[in-house]
Amino acid sequence: MSKIDGAIYEIHYMDTVANRDQWVNQIHPLVKLLLTILYIAVTVSFSKYDLAGVLLMGVYPAALFVLGEISFRDSIRRLRVVLPLVCFVGLFNPFFDRTPIAQVGGLVITTGMISMVTLMIKGVYSVLASYLLIATTPIEKICYAMRLLKIPAVVVTQIQLTYRYVTVLLGEASRIMQAYSLRAPGQKGVHFKVWGSLAGQLLLRSMDKANAVYESMVLRGYQGEFSYASRKKCGAKDYLYLIVWVIIFAVIKIR
Repeated sequence: MSKIDGAIYEIHYMDTVANRDQWVNQIHPLVKLLLTILYIAVTVSFSKYDLAGVLLMGVYPAALFVLGEISFRDSIRRLRVVLPLVCFVGLFNPFFDRTPIAQVGGLVITTGMISMVTLMIKGVYSVLASYLLIATTPIEKICYAMRLLKIPAVVVTQIQLTYRYVTVLLGEASRIMQAYSLRAPGQKGVHFKVWGSLAGQLLLRSMDKANAVYESMVLRGYQGEFSYASRKKCGAKDYLYLIVWVIIFAVIKIR
C-alpha cells in the first residue's frame, strides 16, 4: 500500500470509528466541542512550573480512551508526525532556565527541565483532545456544533468540504502516481523534470472534480449552507456529562 492509499485508508477508518455506537459517541457534539475547547484552555493556563497540575489533566483523555474504546497505541501511531513537533516547543528551556530546585543522585533538576516537560505535556494533551474529538464525533456533527456556536457558515462549509473531499484529491494523486510508475518501471520516486507537469495535471483534475461536486450539490438543493440531519437538542445525560467534567477541571485548577 502506497503512502497516499494509506492516508485514504486512515481517513475512512477515522470516519468508521467516529460513527460507532459507543456511549461517548452519542453525547451531543456541541457538548464535546465545548469540552474540548475548555480542556485545552484550562490545560495551557497552568503555570509552566506546575507539572503536577498538568499531569492531573490527563484524566480527561484517559477517560475518553476508555469510554470510547479507542486504542492508545494506534492513536500515538497516527499522531507520530505531529507529537514530535509539539514536543519540540520546550526543548531548549533547560539551556535558558538553569535555576536548580532539586538533585536526584548526580542529576541536578532545574526549573528549565520542569518547564520543558510541562510544555511538552500541554502540547501532547491538546493534540490528544483534538484527536479524540474527531475520533468520537463525525465531521458533520462537529460542523453542526460549530454552527450552533454561530461560527460563519462559509468557514464551517470550507472545513467540512476540505475534510470530506480530501480523499478525492488523494485518489486523483494516487492514480497519477500509478500511471507514472507504469510508464517509468523501476524508478524510485518522481523525477524532478516532471514535477511541474504532474502538479498541473493534479490541479486540472482537481478543478474538474470540484466543479462536478459543486454541480451535484446545487442539484441537491445546496444554497450556501448544508442541512444537518442530526439537529437534536442536548438531553439530561449531555448536561450531566458537561457539568461533571467542568467540575473536575475546576477542582484540578484550584486544588
